[in-house]
Amino acid sequence: MRSITPLVLALIISSQLAACVPVVIGGAAAGGAMAADRRTSGIYIEDQNIELKASKAVADELGTKNHVTVTSYNRNLLLTGEVVDAASKAAAEAVTKKVDSVRNVTNELVIDTKSTLTERNNDTYITSKVKARLIKENRFPSNYVKVVTEATTVFLLGLVTHQEAEDAVDIARSTSGVGKVVKVFEYVD
Repeated sequence: MRSITPLVLALIISSQLAACVPVVIGGAAAGGAMAADRRTSGIYIEDQNIELKASKAVADELGTKNHVTVTSYNRNLLLTGEVVDAASKAAAEAVTKKVDSVRNVTNELVIDTKSTLTERNNDTYITSKVKARLIKENRFPSNYVKVVTEATTVFLLGLVTHQEAEDAVDIARSTSGVGKVVKVFEYVD
């Protein structure tokens, strides 16, 4: 049996290390996002956990006939999307209020047919345009505001001053494709 040459061994090791690069870069990006956020790192991580738990709870309760997006910011939960009836809207709110650490639920679900993939892709595009403009305008650190779009309605969440809120709304409102802007802010001043 032949032994593995140093060159082959080096290629094997380097191929395995390459998989670590995205993990390291992703971890650094998340750390940078947390550093530029007014939430503590513990609350930042708790918001991610809340989103996972609440999303699962909604899916278990309502199934797949509805489209519900769950967003948590500073333990305040925002529900957006479409549900088939008022009972589903109420059930989504009730089940998410039971998730550990949730302080408040803002239920912006609408009773309508489930949005299409094309409509959701358009909402994602609008979100990216608003985020890009927040960065470009540079009126405040863009990580202070979280942007969610459903059916061309832009929801703005964050811990902001009144001036930052006005600036964020101005930027979002003047972005092409935005139909409406809804503030879901907490104020720090």
